[in-house]
Amino acid sequence: MHVDHLLTIEGLGITLVWGDEHLMSREIAGVTATDLEDPTRFLEPGEIVLSGLVWWRPDDGRARADRFVAALRAGGAVALLAGEETHGAVPGELVDACRAHRVALLSVPARTSFRAVTEAVYLRQWGDLSRRPAPHHALPENVRGQLSRLLELGAGPAELLESAFAHLGTPACHLLTSSGRTVARTSSAPALPAPEAARRLHGATGTTLRVQADATAYDAWHLHLGEQDAAPPRVLHEIAEVLAQHRHRHGGGDVARERARAHDALIALIALADTAAPDADALAEAVRSCGLPGEGAYRVVVAAPEGGGRHPEAGRDLLAEALRHLRAAAASAPVSASATSALFTAASAYFALAPRPGGEAVAVVHTGADDELPERLREVWPLLHACRPDAVPHAGVSARVTGPAELGRALVQARYALAGAKATAPGAARVTAVDDLSTLEALLAGVPDDVRAAYRSSTLGPLLKESKASYGMLLETLEVFLGNNGSWARTAKALHLHVNTVHYRIQRVEALTGRDLSRLDHKLDLRAALFCR
Repeated sequence: MHVDHLLTIEGLGITLVWGDEHLMSREIAGVTATDLEDPTRFLEPGEIVLSGLVWWRPDDGRARADRFVAALRAGGAVALLAGEETHGAVPGELVDACRAHRVALLSVPARTSFRAVTEAVYLRQWGDLSRRPAPHHALPENVRGQLSRLLELGAGPAELLESAFAHLGTPACHLLTSSGRTVARTSSAPALPAPEAARRLHGATGTTLRVQADATAYDAWHLHLGEQDAAPPRVLHEIAEVLAQHRHRHGGGDVARERARAHDALIALIALADTAAPDADALAEAVRSCGLPGEGAYRVVVAAPEGGGRHPEAGRDLLAEALRHLRAAAASAPVSASATSALFTAASAYFALAPRPGGEAVAVVHTGADDELPERLREVWPLLHACRPDAVPHAGVSARVTGPAELGRALVQARYALAGAKATAPGAARVTAVDDLSTLEALLAGVPDDVRAAYRSSTLGPLLKESKASYGMLLETLEVFLGNNGSWARTAKALHLHVNTVHYRIQRVEALTGRDLSRLDHKLDLRAALFCR
């Protein structure tokens, strides 16, 4: 399939913005959808790139567009398909950049989903492959026939993988996501912990091939064989194409859309219950509509990656893969390993998940009575961060609640814990549970910035109006004094001052703030204000 064929696919409405005859005749090897400003490391030569242009703003000018298109050229992309929905049209700066770097530019109307474009490309490629004479295939004709039948019957990745490699003696092969989750493996392949699987994907040993299907940075599929020469390259490509077809067929459809609508409705209802008296019957019905049990324990998780373009569904993509990791781990755990499998039991492996504005996502997780959800999320969080180093992931986890009517309260807890995670570690991947808020500093970290600023100003206000040198000196003395439990001698020693100087400075603080530092409540007031800086 060539780039110019995209203009002829009925129903997509793709139009040419810029590209000469040579560029339009280049062959398409795959599709990648991205809104990273520098997607180079996720590209394979010969791919077309779908982008909603979330990374670009009108005031960015030409420089950012140049960097993006230069990255596409460096990664071997054959064309850029720019979505019109974000900006209403393809920016002129992007057109100029594509012309300068000689990358074909096509426009995708707002009514056309990127999934529809991806499916059309792979359906066309699979049809082209199937119509070629048998000698042009690396897979034997009987194997191709068997895989086609399995696809039609709705077979899963494990069955497809086993059947595809059977004629080669079933070498050890894993189908892994970018974050190291095992989707499927051949019968000869050992189970791999997610950290080891992620390490192998980026290691120098074995063979790894990405399955070119509509996916996120977190859950893209990769075929990985531990032995370099276990299968001919063309065989791997054909098997990858079969798996791509499977993913396209099962990644959407009416059932998936109906499930997404049910999840959206539940999360919206929970958010409403946060601000008004919850409708217990409506919440219970919404929970059941999502396939979750109506009884038992629940937790709410709120996640949001910072940076990375803040794609509207970034939080959903991140949290969905994290929860799939936990479900996969529970499914593969021995029955006796209750500490591992209590989170998702065979009867309660359920969660509902929906994106929220600003890249945030909210999930309702039905758990066992002794779940370790925060601990399990912390284990996979670094693997997810490694998939998008430019987008630092944070998450907040509520305490367990015992029924749908309490989910609104759980959402408040999870959002507060998320704010705490962002405040205490803005540049580091962090999962914070509301149960972790066991100190005054941790508790205050989740308070909104404007509230923290107002409290700091009202409590330390007179000190903040002092000259810079005096302000710093008095605040330092106050902080050391409170950190040493009000000990004059230890404070003087720590600051290399005479104890009388410490007394004088503390008296100045008391006079300026109206607090009496011999009283515990006034000490706590000032301590809290210092934590709010």
